[in-house]
Amino acid sequence: MPLPSHMRHVDLPAFGAPEVMTFKTSAVPLPGPGEILVEVQAAGVNRPDVAQRQGTYPPPKDASPILGLEVAGRIVALGEGVTDFTIGDNVCGLANGGGYAEFCVLPAGQALRFPKGYDAVKAAALPETFFTVWANLFQMAGLTEGETVLIHGGTSGIGTTAIQLARAFGATVYTTAGSDEKCAACVNLGAVRAINYKTEDFAAVIKAETGGQGVDVILDMIGAAYFEKNIASLAKDGCLSIIAFLGGSQVEKFNLAPIMVKRLMVTGSTMRPRTAEEKRAIRDDLVNEVWPLLEDGTIAPVIHSVLPFDQVVEAHQLMETSSHVGKIVLSLK
Repeated sequence: MPLPSHMRHVDLPAFGAPEVMTFKTSAVPLPGPGEILVEVQAAGVNRPDVAQRQGTYPPPKDASPILGLEVAGRIVALGEGVTDFTIGDNVCGLANGGGYAEFCVLPAGQALRFPKGYDAVKAAALPETFFTVWANLFQMAGLTEGETVLIHGGTSGIGTTAIQLARAFGATVYTTAGSDEKCAACVNLGAVRAINYKTEDFAAVIKAETGGQGVDVILDMIGAAYFEKNIASLAKDGCLSIIAFLGGSQVEKFNLAPIMVKRLMVTGSTMRPRTAEEKRAIRDDLVNEVWPLLEDGTIAPVIHSVLPFDQVVEAHQLMETSSHVGKIVLSLK
């Protein structure tokens, strides 16, 4: 069956509130060398999409300007040199852009077959959070069995993924969330203690829970607002891994001495600027280490809402309320 010449996609004619997004028709992209073309059945909604819509997270120069970083669907075309996949394979993947569309080009090294038993909606809830958590919590921060970790934003897509993965690999998990109900959800996912940051001081709780030792690793998306308390909450030789700045990026009048005294490491990254080779290495780790856990039910994506593609504005509005627990997914079926 020949490919259509045109597709529907979400357009961003200006930066701003969710309502600036509209729909537009454009030519179906063609895969280049090392790329695949996916007929999108579902697409994940993520904080970077919101930031791009607001004008604070521009796509790389060689990436599609269309919103959307994770998709799931069926391969309908292969670029030159692709041998890992065949037309008709069901895959999900981390896109460099272009996910909010009926067709999306993916680098083959950033695509993964659906875990056994998964449909497109469940598969679309995986790539962005699993790539991010694996790279920052395990590859960079080096979280290992027997260590302790504090995960901020425990009911976000990142948080629900990080809690489950850390627990599955033998870490003791603490987390923060914004309500007692969200804290209960975190405990159900495997956290030994969930801290309501609106009513409790997380640094004081961590100090009490760990006998004054602190935790080995912190995964943080708040940034400046939590920086001093994060440093205070780390054990000797601990690592703070920063993945976003929801609480600002500028830290003022901070005493650097604890970093030296406790031999701390402060690191962080964003996924989009990483090279294709780096992303392929993360993909390969996920296939080998994480996909079996998804297939045997040890872990699973937490999906809060599945909305029709036409309700992309409502999906972004929901994301901005921070009332959700887990992922928001758009269905294009």
